[in-house]
This record gives sequence, structure tokens and C-alpha cells, in this order.
Amino acid sequence: MRAVQIRGGKGTADDLFVAEVDRPSPKAHEILIRVVSAGVNRPDIAQREGNYPPPPGASEVMGLEVAGTVAAVGAGVDRWREGDRVAALLPGGGYAEYAVVDARHALPVPDRMSLEEAGGLPETVFTVFTNLFERGRLTAGETALIHGGNSGIGTTAILMAKAAGARVIATARGAQKAEKALSLGADIAIDVAGEDFSAATRAAGGADVVLDIIGGDYFRRNIDALNPDGRLVQIATLGGNLVETDLLQLMFKRLTLTASTLRGRPADEKARLTAAIAAQAWPWFTEGRIRLPVDKSFPLEQAGAAHAWLETGSQFGKVVLRP
Repeated sequence: MRAVQIRGGKGTADDLFVAEVDRPSPKAHEILIRVVSAGVNRPDIAQREGNYPPPPGASEVMGLEVAGTVAAVGAGVDRWREGDRVAALLPGGGYAEYAVVDARHALPVPDRMSLEEAGGLPETVFTVFTNLFERGRLTAGETALIHGGNSGIGTTAILMAKAAGARVIATARGAQKAEKALSLGADIAIDVAGEDFSAATRAAGGADVVLDIIGGDYFRRNIDALNPDGRLVQIATLGGNLVETDLLQLMFKRLTLTASTLRGRPADEKARLTAAIAAQAWPWFTEGRIRLPVDKSFPLEQAGAAHAWLETGSQFGKVVLRP
């Protein structure tokens, strides 16, 4: 099969190329997916740069989410059949024509949803669900401050928070991106290129939960933006991972700081998360209440161009590959 490789093991977007590699076979309790669409995410860029290696036993090929049809099932799999349309969360291996995954980490793709759209869902939906709703405990009527409102995570978080009945304040860099966040459903959009998001959030009543992908100098401003008993959920550190803060401010406001990653979680935990999403959040997508925008779609051979585009930060929604 064809799969994206990294020349020299790590490098720039220009170092990505497609080569013929062995097609994987499903082991017990796994399924083999013929990939139609593979999501492109920031962790893929980190892996390409040598900063985010796959967990032990995972494929060295990049790609954390795919959608396609089941091509084969391993022993002990009784839920899925050949030909089923599925979207799946992977520990790696998505940038290829075929990918294997634990059968418990797949979700059904409804007929009303294209496989191209579905390929950009699992990584972001799983990340948003576990962080915004499980760790951040966002509930209906509360206010969520979502940074990077144009990104795959940001657009997904806006849509899911609104579906859950929350009020959303989104940040984006540039007036055009802020307008797009409003069109997606955000109640307030802040252009961080010209406005202090912390002051603007406080003026709008403050946030109960902050979902942050930036870190760095956003950290203290997130603390300022939070209401008493608020929760700051850190899921990436694009602006830097070393911060300083006043612990007394956290104490006086009774704040909770939580953070997580998804890729390295045990298979059983991902299976639990898949089941929770299937019951609580996946119906928002299958019923058509949420449609995640696909910003750009690239053929597999243009994986480098997809990475380069994502690195500009110009996207609105998900970037996907078409094997």
C-alpha cells in the first residue's frame, strides 16, 4: 500500500513523501480500514519534527484519525463487518491507504455524512469531549472560552459546546477568522490581534471553562478571565510550555487547572471514551445537528502541502488527506 514517510526520520513539510510499504493485517480484536479520508493535526507536525513519537507498538506512520470502510476484521470482532463505514481514532498509521485499529475505537459513519468529513472528526471530537466535558465539566448555561476558534479543535469545540447548551466566547487572530467563528455559532468572537481577550471576556461576564491550546503568556490571562470555581483545561502549548502564575489567585478564585494528552492513553481508556462519545456526543453529528467544516482536502502525495498549510494557521476547520 502507499503511505506517507518522513525522509531521514524527521524534518520539514518538504521531507514528506509517499512510498510503498507493507499493508498491515488486523490482529485479534482489530479491524483493517480502507482509508478514504485521514485528518491532519498539529500532533502530526510535532511527530514529523521528531517531538512526538508514537507510543510503543503503534505505527510509525503519521495520522491519528481516519474514516473509510472496513476491509477485514480480526478474530473476536463481532460488531463490525466488511464494508461498514467507520471513523476511528488511531495511535498512528492514518496517512496511508489502509490502517488497523482496535475495533473498540471505531464509530459508525451515518449515510448522511461523507467519509471525507468523517475523517476529520475522531481526533478532535475525542479531544474536545474528554477535555471540555469530562475534565472541564462544562454544562448547559455556562460560558466556555475557546482559543484558536479557527482550528480543527476550536471549530469542533465551538460546535460541541453550543450543542450542549453552553455560551461560547471564541478567540481567533484576524477579523475574518473571528467573523467565521461567529458564523459557526460562537456568541462572541474576539480578534486577539487587536483586543485583549482576557479583558473582553471579563467584560462579557467571564468564563467558567477555558479550553486552551496556546499556553505561554495566555496562561495568566486565562486565570484572569475565569470566574470563581472556573476550570482551565490545557491541551497544547503552541505559545510555550513554561509559565509563571500567582497561586493565590487560583486559591482565592477556587480554580481548577487540568491538562491531558490523548494519544498515549491505554486502549481500555480509549474504548471507554469511545463508548461515552457514542452515547452522548456522536448523535449530534449523526443527526446532522453539527457539521464540522472541512477547510482543505489534499491527495496523499501532497501531505507536505497539507502540513505547510496547517502551519500557516490560516485554516478554518479541518484539513484532510485523500489516499
